[in-house]
This record gives sequence, C-alpha cells and structure tokens, in this order.
Amino acid sequence: MTTENHLINTPVTADMMRGHLDAERTAHGLLPHRLPARARRQIPDDQLAVAEAQPSGVRLVFRTRATTIELDTLPTKRVYRGFPPPAPGVYDLLIDGRLAARATVAGGNVRTITDLVTQSSELTEGPAGTARFAGLPPGDKDVEIWLPHTEITELIALRTDAPVEQAPANGRRVWLHHGSSISHGSNAARPTEIWPALAAARGAVELVNLGFGGSALLDPFTARAMRDSPADLISVKVGINIVNADVMRLRAFTPAVHGFLDTVREGHPTAPLLVVSPLLCPVQEDTPGPLAPDFDGTTLRFKATGDPTDRAAGRLTLKVIRDELARIVEQRAADDPNLHYLDGRELYGESDYAELPLPDEVHPDPAGHRRIAENFGRLAFGAGGPFTATTG
Repeated sequence: MTTENHLINTPVTADMMRGHLDAERTAHGLLPHRLPARARRQIPDDQLAVAEAQPSGVRLVFRTRATTIELDTLPTKRVYRGFPPPAPGVYDLLIDGRLAARATVAGGNVRTITDLVTQSSELTEGPAGTARFAGLPPGDKDVEIWLPHTEITELIALRTDAPVEQAPANGRRVWLHHGSSISHGSNAARPTEIWPALAAARGAVELVNLGFGGSALLDPFTARAMRDSPADLISVKVGINIVNADVMRLRAFTPAVHGFLDTVREGHPTAPLLVVSPLLCPVQEDTPGPLAPDFDGTTLRFKATGDPTDRAAGRLTLKVIRDELARIVEQRAADDPNLHYLDGRELYGESDYAELPLPDEVHPDPAGHRRIAENFGRLAFGAGGPFTATTG
C-alpha cells in the first residue's frame, strides 16, 4: 500500500456505495454483498457464496476536487488449478459518468478452484494493496470507482488530496437485474464493460446487478431479496443455469417461475418487469445438461452431457425453457400489463454467434458483451420498449 502525507483519510461507509444490497464489517474493512444477510444464511453452496460477494456492478461514489485518489482493498482473486492465472481485476474510475482512469491491485488472497465440477477450493491469504489514481482533472466532480466484477473486494481505506463529500442524488431510475454468469460479467474485461453496466449507461439508469455466475436457479431467497429492494425497473434473465446444472424438470420449473415472479410482485406490484429467456447457446439448445468442462490442454470449453431423447420426459433444454417462459408470461400478462417477455436470442442469436462466437461455447467475449448491451438497450430502453422513460 502507498500513502502520501498530504492525503486525507475518509472512512469508507455503506452509504458511499451503490449497486449493493448489504455491507459486512470484516476484520479488514467493509465487504459489499449483493444479497442480504438473511439470504446469505440460506445459500447452499460455495459457488453462490463467492459469486454474490464478487461486487459486479458495485461502485464507490462521492464528490470531490481531488486530483489523487487512493483506495486500499483486500481482493480475493480466483484461479483454477492447472490453468493460467486470470488478468488482475480492474478498478474503473469514472468522472461525471465518463471513464477517466483504471487501476489494479496487486497481492490479495487467492482462492484456488481445485475441481471445476464441484467448485471446491483452497484459500491462500495474502496482503492488501492499493488502487491509485493520479493526475485527475481539477475542480468539483462526481467520482465513481467500479469494483472488479470477479474479485471479492474488502474496502479498507480511502485517501484523497481534497475533501470528499456525499454525491448528490442523480434522480435516475433504479434497474434491478437478475441473471447468470453472463449478467455477472463472465469474460468481460472490465467492470464497466459487463453488458448490464453498458446497457444501464445507455438507459441512464442506476444498476443493481444480481447476476450470479452459475446461480440463476430461481432460488426463493433471491426472489425475496428482489422483492425487498427498491427498484423502478426489474428484469429476470433465467434458464441457462437450470439447464446446464440439470437441477429440475419441466414439472418443477413452471411453478418455480410462477413462485419467483409472485414473490417479486409482492414488493413491486406495478413496476415494469421483463422476463428474458436464454441467449443462444448451441451446445444446450436441444441437449439437456449437465454441462461439463472440456479442457484440451490449452483451451477450456463446455459440452452438454444429457440425452436429447429425455426431453419427452420433461428434461429441460434451452428451447423448452424459452417456449415455457413465453407461455407463462403470456398467461400472466392478461392480469399484469406491466409484465413483458424478451426472447434472449434477440440479444444474442444465430447471426451474432456467426460473427462473435462463444469462445468456450457458453460465455461471450468482450465484443459479445457490447453486442448484448446494444441489443438490450434498443429493445428495453428504446422507443416502445418496456423500460422506456415516460413523462407526464
């Protein structure tokens, strides 16, 4: 960690953050969570426990005249045994909504995934570090520091060369989104370049991202967290994890979707609610899960291992899920005019796959995230879309 004598220390508090649902005081500092404590007590596996603590879409927000900013953090980085280490997590600093600087933090804890299927892991502790931003423009400015979307990040200290004030309210609508690893930001290079962040910028809304890698499984505790969170706009992108984890059959899926939507509606009875079906994923379009890693020594890909003939017995594929989600939304919309459906292939479909193939057969690359965001922005926030701003 670096320190300059003239820098002012400002305590990092929960009210300085956006995009989180809870903040935990740890031995090191403040740990943002994307699920509340009540929900975390019901998490059944390490995968979701890690995913919700990775601050995808979470940012530190304040107003200052500072030209130098230092943020001490303790990251927990994730690596897979036998694979090259990933690039360090990125801290994006925005000034008045525009990217101005980027930084990384060396050191930190390392969680080594020892089994791709079970996600079992070993933790090696390491030192805290500093994200340093210098040479920023002078004058009053609103600053956002977007935290790495794939690194658990404990916030320890904030130092600046000018006082820090609470950022003024911007009056933007709050968009609450739930999805899987693609919504979480898998394979995106930076926190402001995950597709929900790009789409939120296009729609001029405040993002709360409940995209959890491997864990969009219609969990009731996630629905309750969404029910209890303030939101003006809500989207639920569901299906891919249910297929690739092979966690339920059609008989269980249908009432689970109804129950999830019922719970969300308890807290948000009239907010625009958009149900988004899976993006195109050729390996799972007609073949059930479970999904299995397929590593050839240099490249990790995934393959579906189920039997397509089992669809007749209610085993799920992406095509089956899309048909059922469309039917459920059509049925419910008769009594819920603010409920909408979006076929995920309109965000990423066959032509997109031909141009921007999925490197591991499941997750898009950074260009794919931009494409998904462009399409979502046009279809959801554009003219005639369910999230179009209204005046009156």
